[in-house]
Amino acid sequence: MAFLMRRLGFYLAAFLAAATINFFLPRMMPGDPILMMFASAGSQLSVENIAALKLTFGFIDAPLWQQYIAYLQSVFTGDLGMSIKYFPLPVTALLARAAVWTIGLMGLATILAFALGTTLGVLAAWRRGSRTDTSVSMLSIFTTAIPAVVVALVLLFAFSFTLDWFPSGYAFDPMLDPGFSWAFIGSVAYHGFLPLMTMLIVLTGGFAVTMRNNMINLLGEDYITMARAKGLSDSRVMFWYAARNALLPTVSNLAIALGTVLGGSLVTEVVFNYPGLGNTLYQAILARDYPVIQGQLLIMTGAMLAANFIVDLSYVLLDPRLKRSR
Repeated sequence: MAFLMRRLGFYLAAFLAAATINFFLPRMMPGDPILMMFASAGSQLSVENIAALKLTFGFIDAPLWQQYIAYLQSVFTGDLGMSIKYFPLPVTALLARAAVWTIGLMGLATILAFALGTTLGVLAAWRRGSRTDTSVSMLSIFTTAIPAVVVALVLLFAFSFTLDWFPSGYAFDPMLDPGFSWAFIGSVAYHGFLPLMTMLIVLTGGFAVTMRNNMINLLGEDYITMARAKGLSDSRVMFWYAARNALLPTVSNLAIALGTVLGGSLVTEVVFNYPGLGNTLYQAILARDYPVIQGQLLIMTGAMLAANFIVDLSYVLLDPRLKRSR
């Protein structure tokens, strides 16, 4: 319990620090969202209307420290305000709608990349020096070095514009009504294939390289030699002895990847015009939509801290040495 309380205190302090940065960062950006709305209205808004707009969107006319206190109160009460770009939609409703698409796409891509990359890393380490090891290592390093925007643009140009096999954007056919029907589910899978492949290519190599390096460092340990001396099968030694202990640092990478899922992959979602959190954040930045920017960054921070806290607990379950020390 003491360990749990210490970690909770640490993550609470980290969340407060991130929330503070989240408050000041958008206000350091050039441009005023209210003045941008005033300009788009053709300078037809009166001073009273501008003051009413500021009050509606929560831009209180007060010193910065009072704005900060009001901001913290809204954070812990869950009232993130109204979106400026998508007025009168509340920020929570906007982000919840976008989160469904991001979790479905990026969450699935992250889990598949972790499973595929970890398996390839185990096989490459177990067969060190073989053609399998060389192929997996070279391909993994190559894919991790390519920016996500390059992968997304290549897939978009090749399979959408050139071959016309897949749509160039959005999450489903706009002619269909959203619902639990085979036509809608098939359209979602069809539109999400290229973004999913983009994330798989970008993420799999990192998991494979990490798992291979960790496992190679463990293959010379005494307990591996003892397991082989007992006559255990190669598959049992490979997965239950070597891979299990080599998995710990890879789980940390998985936690970071899952924590960023709620932030969405901004580049991928923008390239494919996918209506997830990443694209929503991009549109909010362009519109100086402070409430949406702050709400999105808070979600990303909370998800990252929660993922790391789960990893701290999972380490105790995966590593017997931590159980004994506890």
